[in-house]
Amino acid sequence: MIRVALPEADGQSKVGPKHSKLPSPSFETSLRTAVVPQKLIIDADPGIGDALAVVTALVDPSAEVIGLTAVPGAVAGHQATRNLQFLTDLLDPIKHPRIGQSEGAAYAGDEYSFGHARASGIQGLGDLEFDIFDLANRRESAKLIVDLAQEFPQEVRVLTLGPLTNLASALELNPDLPQRLDGVVCLGGTDGCPGDISAVSEFNIGSDPESAAMVFASEIPLTLVPLNVSSRCVLTFEDVNALTDLIEDSANGRTLADLLQYSLRAHREQACEGLILSELAALVVALRAESYSIEAVRCAVETSGTLTRGMTVIDRRSGFTGQSNLDIVSSIDHHGVVDYFSRSLKRASGTGQSRD
Repeated sequence: MIRVALPEADGQSKVGPKHSKLPSPSFETSLRTAVVPQKLIIDADPGIGDALAVVTALVDPSAEVIGLTAVPGAVAGHQATRNLQFLTDLLDPIKHPRIGQSEGAAYAGDEYSFGHARASGIQGLGDLEFDIFDLANRRESAKLIVDLAQEFPQEVRVLTLGPLTNLASALELNPDLPQRLDGVVCLGGTDGCPGDISAVSEFNIGSDPESAAMVFASEIPLTLVPLNVSSRCVLTFEDVNALTDLIEDSANGRTLADLLQYSLRAHREQACEGLILSELAALVVALRAESYSIEAVRCAVETSGTLTRGMTVIDRRSGFTGQSNLDIVSSIDHHGVVDYFSRSLKRASGTGQSRD
C-alpha cells in the first residue's frame, strides 16, 4: 500500500487527497474487499487504449459502469460513439451502460506528435471491421453526464480518457455539477516531462485546452493522472505475447487479442519499448485507491501561448500560499496496473455472447 504525506500551509502533513472526494490511499478498494461497486461514467475517444480500459471496467466487479460517453479526440465523435457501442455489445454485461453520443472531428495533431491514428487505426479499433446500428435513444454525452449525476447525487465518479470537451459542456449545462459528482479522474497533462503532441502539451489537454482550463478552474473535485506517471505502466512485448496466449479462444478473446497485437505492432513502429497502459493507470486511480499517491497542487492550463498552448502549469514556488485546486498523481504501482489488466483481460475473454 502506498501512502503519501502532503505538506500543509501550517507545516503539518496530511495523508490522502485534499480536494478530490476519492477515498484516501488507506481505504481498501481492491477487487477482494470492495462491497459496493463504484458508479462510474467513462468519457472516452476510443482508441485501443481507451477500449482496453472500457473492457477492463466492464468486467471489474468493483465498478458499476453506468455511462459511456463519447468525445471527439483520437477519433471523430461519431466513430467514438460507434466504438463504445461495439465494446458494450462485445462484452454484453448484465446491465448495459447508457451511451452518450458525440459529433465533431478527430484532433489533427502535427507531424511530430506520437500519431494517435497510427497507434489505433483510422477508426480507433485497429483493423477491426464491424456493423453497428445507430443509437435508438440518442442523448448527447454532456447531457447524459448531467442526467446521471442528477439521478445518483454524489455517487458517480467520472473517468475522462480523452479531451475534456464533454465535461466542460456539462458544467455549462449545470453549474451545480461539481456538487453532484463524487469526483473526477482525468487522464491528461504533464508534470515535468515533455508532451506527446508538442514539446509541453499532452494530447487530452492540448487538443481542447479551453475546455480543460474551464474544468480546472471549476470546483469539480479533480484528480489528474499526468503523462509522466501513466506512461510508466508498460506491458512488454513479451508480456503481450504471453497474455495473448492466455486469452480464451472465444469470439471475445480473438477480438481482444487482435486489438493487443495491432497495438503492439504500432508501438514497435514508433520505437516504443512496450505497450503503454496509460488509460489503465487512470482506471486504477478511479477504482483502487491503495495503488497510488497524490499531491495537492495549484494547476492551470495555458490557452494562448504560441509555443505553450495546452501546457499544464503547476505552481510549486517556495512559500506559495495560493489555494490548490486539484490532486495530481505523483506515483503509481505500475506493476500492479499491469497485473490488474492481465487478470481482467483474461476474464473479459470469457464473457459476453458468442458471435462465431
